[in-house]
Amino acid sequence: MAVERIDEHLAQTEGLWLFLDYDGTLAEFAPTPDHVEPNPAVVSLLAALAHNPCIRVAVISGRRLSHIQVLLPVTGVLLAGSYGIELQTFEGERVDRLNYTVVRPVLDALKPVWERLIASQEGFFLEDKGWSLALHARFAEENDAEQVLEAARQDAISVASQGSFRVMGGHRFLEISPGLAHKGKTVRYLLDQYPWPDATLLYIGDDDKDEEAFGVIQVHGGFVVQVASRPLKSQADLRLESPQAARHWLGALANRFPLASSC
Repeated sequence: MAVERIDEHLAQTEGLWLFLDYDGTLAEFAPTPDHVEPNPAVVSLLAALAHNPCIRVAVISGRRLSHIQVLLPVTGVLLAGSYGIELQTFEGERVDRLNYTVVRPVLDALKPVWERLIASQEGFFLEDKGWSLALHARFAEENDAEQVLEAARQDAISVASQGSFRVMGGHRFLEISPGLAHKGKTVRYLLDQYPWPDATLLYIGDDDKDEEAFGVIQVHGGFVVQVASRPLKSQADLRLESPQAARHWLGALANRFPLASSC
C-alpha cells in the first residue's frame, strides 16, 4: 500500500489512535538494554502528538515500564512496559495486569540457570526486567550465540511448563515472560478499556512482537506500518526505512490534525 493512500485516509478521519513501539521504531537501538537516555527528538514529537485532542498515543514496549517512563517523560501518553503487563495510564496511574508475586518464583528458578550458562562466555548479557528475563547475545560470536541461546531455550521451555509463560526469540535474543506479555493482547485490552469507535487505528513497529498486534489493528480497520531498512516478511500496509523516517512521517501527521476540541 502506498503511503499516499494511507495519508489520504488519515486526512479524512476525525481521530487518530497511535500504537507505537519504541526501540527500533521511534528511536535507534541503544548500545545495551540498560542504556536509558531520552531522545529529545522523540520526546518532542510525542509531546506534540499527545497535545493534540484529535490524537491518542500509546507506546507499547518490551522494556520495563520504569525505563519507558524515563525515556518518555511526556504527560497524556499511555505507557505499556513489559509488552503491556505494566501500564501507566493516560492519567498517569500505575496498573499491573498480573500478580507479581505469582510470576516471580518461576523467573527466580530460571535466573541462576541462565547465569551459569553464560558465566564463562563473552558477549552475553542477562537482563532481569522484573516481569521477565531476557538473554542478549548481540556481541557474542555467532556460533557461541546459537549454541548458548538454544541451550537457554531448552531450559526456559522446561521452566515455562510450570505456569502460564511464553518463550520468545529474536535476532540473538531470547526472553521468557508471562503469557500476557503479548502486544496483540495488550492492544485488545486497551481497545476494551478506552473505546474510541470513530478513531482510525495506526500501529508502527519493527519486529515479530509487533507483528502479533498488527492483525488486531487490521481487524478493526486500522493500518500497520513496519520500520525496517529492507523488505521483510510482514502483514504491514507500509514500510518505513528507519526510526528517523518514522519520526518524520509522524511529525507530518501531527501537523495535519488541527488543534481543536471537537474530537
